[in-house]
Amino acid sequence: MDKLPAAFGQDFSGASEDFPALLRRKGLLSPAGIVDPTLRASKSREQSWTQTEATTILAFKFSGGVLVAGDRRATAGNVVVYDRADKVLEIDRHSIMAIAGVPATAWEMARVLEHSFQYFRRTQLQEMSVDGKVRALSKLLRDNFGFVMQGVGMVVPIFATYDSNSNPEARLYFYDAMGAQFEAADYAATGSGSPAVRGILYYENHWGEKSLKELGENEAVAIALRALDTAAESDTATGGVDRTGKIFPIIKIVSHAGITTLPEEKIAAVFKKSVA
Repeated sequence: MDKLPAAFGQDFSGASEDFPALLRRKGLLSPAGIVDPTLRASKSREQSWTQTEATTILAFKFSGGVLVAGDRRATAGNVVVYDRADKVLEIDRHSIMAIAGVPATAWEMARVLEHSFQYFRRTQLQEMSVDGKVRALSKLLRDNFGFVMQGVGMVVPIFATYDSNSNPEARLYFYDAMGAQFEAADYAATGSGSPAVRGILYYENHWGEKSLKELGENEAVAIALRALDTAAESDTATGGVDRTGKIFPIIKIVSHAGITTLPEEKIAAVFKKSVA
């Protein structure tokens, strides 16, 4: 196959090359035909300095609805950019989006969702269905996938809402970067510290004194604080609880009554009594 000519000022000389040739041209393949992990790692390090990232978030169902929590740290590579980032965002009266990934992209998604839900409510004189809300976020993630493939703009959120239709209950969903949605039966966690968080929530749900759905509010808050604090021990991108600066995770609860933001004083009291 002949190479395509240059047209309109663009070079199409690589149009006929095979995949290894493309990797070699991008500097990811050594002359011996082996993918060079050091080159790939160096490119990842370069990209990590160009964007701020936020982790870790978690959510689980308890007796009072769905508890959603996020630590406050935002990082760029190995630098702490901000230690009071808001990763748990209210979208409407019964919906919360928690973010892990690039805050700039996630906050813009949250603004688009908020506007979409308000427009639907005002024009249709009713709330958008839970399925509609979940798919709206899925579409935003799918539309953003081009930036994800370029190494910027990745967002992996958690979405919690209350379904007040025929079978009233709190609902919890998590996503991948391409927009695939999954409903969580008990709990969800994303971000770099999520492996430790999922381990703790699994243990508490199966072998704790109570399952997660049987916990009272203070008990649920204590487990969320323990999970984030434990994640911070092994993951530098997770803030956990800053004992010196007295910075605590943001915790919100979704229930039939709407969204409740727990005051920092209460979170501090639960931490002092049950965790510290």
